Amino acid sequence: MNERTGAGGRPTASAASSAAEATTTAPQGSTLPRPPRIPVEETICMQGFGWESHKNGHWYQVVESKIPELLEAEITHLWLPPPSQSVAPQGYLPGQLYNLSSKYGSKEELIALNRKLLEAGIRPVCDIVINHRCADYQDENGVWNRYGDDIDHAGKPIDWAQWAITSDDPVFRGTGNKDSGDDYEAAPDLDHKNKELRDGLVDWLKWLNRDIGFEGWRFDFVRGYAAKYLCEYIERSIGTDNTFHVGEDFLELQWNDGNLDYNQDNARQKLADYAREAKHATMFDFVTKGILQEAVKNCQYDRLRDHEGKAPGLLGWWPEKACTFVDNHDTGSTQQHWPFPNEQVMVGYAYILTHPGVPCLFWEHHFDWGLAEEINHLVALRKKAGIRADSQLEILAADHDMYVARCGGLTVKLGPRFDMPEDLVPSKEEGWEVAASGKDWAVWAKSQ
Repeated sequence: MNERTGAGGRPTASAASSAAEATTTAPQGSTLPRPPRIPVEETICMQGFGWESHKNGHWYQVVESKIPELLEAEITHLWLPPPSQSVAPQGYLPGQLYNLSSKYGSKEELIALNRKLLEAGIRPVCDIVINHRCADYQDENGVWNRYGDDIDHAGKPIDWAQWAITSDDPVFRGTGNKDSGDDYEAAPDLDHKNKELRDGLVDWLKWLNRDIGFEGWRFDFVRGYAAKYLCEYIERSIGTDNTFHVGEDFLELQWNDGNLDYNQDNARQKLADYAREAKHATMFDFVTKGILQEAVKNCQYDRLRDHEGKAPGLLGWWPEKACTFVDNHDTGSTQQHWPFPNEQVMVGYAYILTHPGVPCLFWEHHFDWGLAEEINHLVALRKKAGIRADSQLEILAADHDMYVARCGGLTVKLGPRFDMPEDLVPSKEEGWEVAASGKDWAVWAKSQ
């Protein structure tokens, strides 16, 4: 790809390469198969890439080749990387939104992958990066804040100018409204208060759904714009009838002298507040992740029951809105910003797959770490037991070295303590049998 290099070494797609893609015609949405929608509460998602996946150059083809294994994993949704041309190869600094030639593959390869996933009954989820957008041109002062629109497409043009950038962006000198969320330093923050901009984004989202085959959205960096706009984007694109969406707010937890506080109500209140206003999206439960991995790492399983006897993350307050996970491309993978203890990853999966909430698995754990068989077995147990995002959870014990909980037809025990109190051991007389186990975890299933 030919590139222009902007301020700070930021390359943007050339008009020549964009024009080449414009000669291709996307198939009409009616030609793409659509599996029946399922209740969001029954969703089992997998993140279908890691931080280095773009280096393959044809990642979409890699994923397509793994569809038989994805079917064995019994997932309902697969979260795919940001599809648009991007300054950064991972996709999180998008420029030309309609240009789907990325480091992960071509537009044709993406459509082919989505078609195969849909035929298999797996719903593709698109990573939507709309808090910010990298510009194509400089203004008269040399600031990168003018946009091109080099791909022919229906709907509103996206050749925006300074008006599309927030006026309080400290670097890119926009003339729009003040930001409705946090600033993102690496790229111009978009003014979501502007209806013309929102209309352009909605047209793009509709196109991704109708012509490219996506069935849900994963919204990146939602702290950057108000939840009411996320709500609008869902309502005006795919709609709200049994569609899975999730927002990412990699929020800070409360620490004290290097130790994670037991009470993280402020953080989970922030997630709950955003979810309430967004209405139709779940939220990645970073609170549950942080508390769970601290409990596992330091043998502090008493962290897993809050002062009200509930699970300590968003999971305990609003499980239908809690998208639980062990690691992702930021926290784990090659970035390792906040990783779960490597040798105890299966303790994490034993927790999220036996509890309420919407579990999100990680590609690298499944395919690179050799954990597919163990994770698949837990998913199968979850489904057989009928556990959903809104299932009732009963926490039976939460001591420093042992945690025991029951949800649906499963009982899970975490922690190194070997001798469980007799009254907590699921009895064979009542139909309980050990169904899965590993280092510091065990799961019992009740015969139906």
